[in-house]
Amino acid sequence: QMCEKFTVCENSMEMLVQNNLNLPKVTEEDGSDFLTFFSFQDKCLKKISSGLYTFQTYLEYVQETFTSEKQKVESLCYSTEHLAHTIRQMVINPDEVIIPDSATQESLRAKLKSNKTWIEKITTHLILRDFTSFMEKTVRAVRYLKNTRSSSV
Repeated sequence: QMCEKFTVCENSMEMLVQNNLNLPKVTEEDGSDFLTFFSFQDKCLKKISSGLYTFQTYLEYVQETFTSEKQKVESLCYSTEHLAHTIRQMVINPDEVIIPDSATQESLRAKLKSNKTWIEKITTHLILRDFTSFMEKTVRAVRYLKNTRSSSV
């Protein structure tokens, strides 16, 4: 919808230049390669939960800038927070999950602010694109964990 409404395209050079957001990612080192997932499952779950908590601030930014889809983004924020909490409870020591404090969140909000509408649109697009990728890996990891746990019982 971003591409259609705001003509923000994946191949835009400006978009690539602005991609310095440092968004959360799940990588093979986090145990998401599934061959080593079982031995790294706790590490992977911590990374996923921490990433979801970090995405909360980014999604709040999307909510502020993508006002035409406000209800959908509000629902996305709520669901993401709920999922982060649920996965955190699956971690052996939930206190080890990194949750950004208010100072970190404020710093990130300030960094994301721009007085240029085009930059806001690009930033929103990048956040949603990376969030989608993060969620695809999260779904695969959680599904794999569920299957390995149910088959070992």
